[in-house]
Amino acid sequence: MRLALTRALAHPSGMDSTCSHGGDAPISEARLRASLLRAEEVATKEGEKWTPNRARVYELLLRAGGPVKAYDLMPAYSADKATKPPTVYRALEFLEGLGLAHRIPSLSAFMACNDGGPTHAASFLICTCCGSAEEITPDLAPIISRAGLRRGFEPHGATLEIRGLCQNCRD
Repeated sequence: MRLALTRALAHPSGMDSTCSHGGDAPISEARLRASLLRAEEVATKEGEKWTPNRARVYELLLRAGGPVKAYDLMPAYSADKATKPPTVYRALEFLEGLGLAHRIPSLSAFMACNDGGPTHAASFLICTCCGSAEEITPDLAPIISRAGLRRGFEPHGATLEIRGLCQNCRD
């Protein structure tokens, strides 16, 4: 599943198509179950319903292990038929709102969140060769907050994209 989703993303705009390394290991079933359970708890705590559609889209993001485009989630959604765009997009919007997923604007892709919380400053190391992305957690929230508040602006979130080469591509 991870390989199929990653291959579907293959080489987002600006990525080198000559990259051939195998990527990261897939998520373990135990970690997947724990992440899905935590997501359900987050939704319940926020007074939201954790529906099968939301759970399935989140599972696909977790299994992808990296950035994946919404349209690439659709054929993987069900073994017997692809789902319709509104189903996936509504689930992605819901997951973003709870801080369970992030949209990576430059890739037009989504990724499961490592940290959580809808207002944290999401930061990604994006490989310009293979297209992999890793969420990192630098302590940028206070800096962003102070900068915004000095200008009378109250930030509710931020996304920082850092481009370069991942360890596998550098080797």
